[in-house]
Amino acid sequence: MTLLPQDWYFRDVVEVARDLIGRHVRRGRVTLRITEVEAYRGPTDSAAHTSMGRTPRNEPMWGDGGHSYVYLCYGLHNMLNIVTGRGEGAAVLIRSAEPVVGEALVRARRGGKSGTVLLTGPGKLGQALDLSTKWSGHPLFTPGGLELLEGTPARRLIIGPRIGIDYARPKDIRARLRFADADSDWVTHRSKLR
Repeated sequence: MTLLPQDWYFRDVVEVARDLIGRHVRRGRVTLRITEVEAYRGPTDSAAHTSMGRTPRNEPMWGDGGHSYVYLCYGLHNMLNIVTGRGEGAAVLIRSAEPVVGEALVRARRGGKSGTVLLTGPGKLGQALDLSTKWSGHPLFTPGGLELLEGTPARRLIIGPRIGIDYARPKDIRARLRFADADSDWVTHRSKLR
């Protein structure tokens, strides 16, 4: 399967977010098909990590697209984001995926769980890929490590508001910036998507 080239990420964050559905993320013996994402539009988006300015934690978001931004949420969950654009502070959170290769290893990393509970949630995905914040800033367009591959794009998308951003401005809370594969069961909070 072919790696996505770096210039593929040099587009608007919403365009990349929609196009990420069905692409594959691979690390070592595990390959996952992305089924749900959320777009974060940069400093003007009060839900984005870059809305409060540049910090050591969000530094990868200020670079060129095609790099990962991995942050620790609640001191427990490593969340994988894909940086987009050319230094705009925008990224796409990978919310859910379905296993393609390495499901037994994913189950082991997820404590023996099976079914959609394995990968429906961004913390679960980080655990399945065995990610830590040391992966933040990693180029996704070069072979080895953490990679994004062509995959199988979704035929239909369902769309809705992002989850867990109650701290944001009302217009950003309502923004329909969550995208998912309409034909996949590996999606969180499906009832809020249309």
